Amino acid sequence: MALSVVYAVDTGHVLGALALTGANAPTDAAALVGTELPLRVSLGADGTATLPVDARDLAVAAVDDEPGALAEPLAFAVEFGADKKPRPKLLHLPSWTGGVEPTTDDLTITVPLPATAPTRVVALVADSQVIHLLAGEIPAGRNDVKLPVTLAGDTAYGVLVLVAGWAGLLERVNVA
Repeated sequence: MALSVVYAVDTGHVLGALALTGANAPTDAAALVGTELPLRVSLGADGTATLPVDARDLAVAAVDDEPGALAEPLAFAVEFGADKKPRPKLLHLPSWTGGVEPTTDDLTITVPLPATAPTRVVALVADSQVIHLLAGEIPAGRNDVKLPVTLAGDTAYGVLVLVAGWAGLLERVNVA
């Protein structure tokens, strides 16, 4: 059985994995996911938020078997060698919770420990109609970043948060 993963180019996070028997997966992300990889979050009575990750922001890697990547892909990342090519062993990322705070003016991302170097952050925020793509970085020595965005108050949103070195989050948040 061969394991292939679709990962976010900016942060290395695995967003999906598939195991094939007797066949090789395509090496082009668009051949696997189409023009985008839709991730969904239930908003309860407000419907479902679809967080589409553009295929141009994705890549595919053949990796060593890692059953956990099939069940919980956001807990893993692709590691790169000095040649900038994906290594076959996936990194198991530390988990975190409670670090996503939306307001009507921004989305604050807080990880448990300060960054030792500037750390890339990518976030998708969506309700049932509008999608926001946010990017920034946590400065060295800090553990948070505020990403400017205008969100409606008293509204539920789905978020995908990818912080390099930390497990990805896919969850519902509420703006007070």
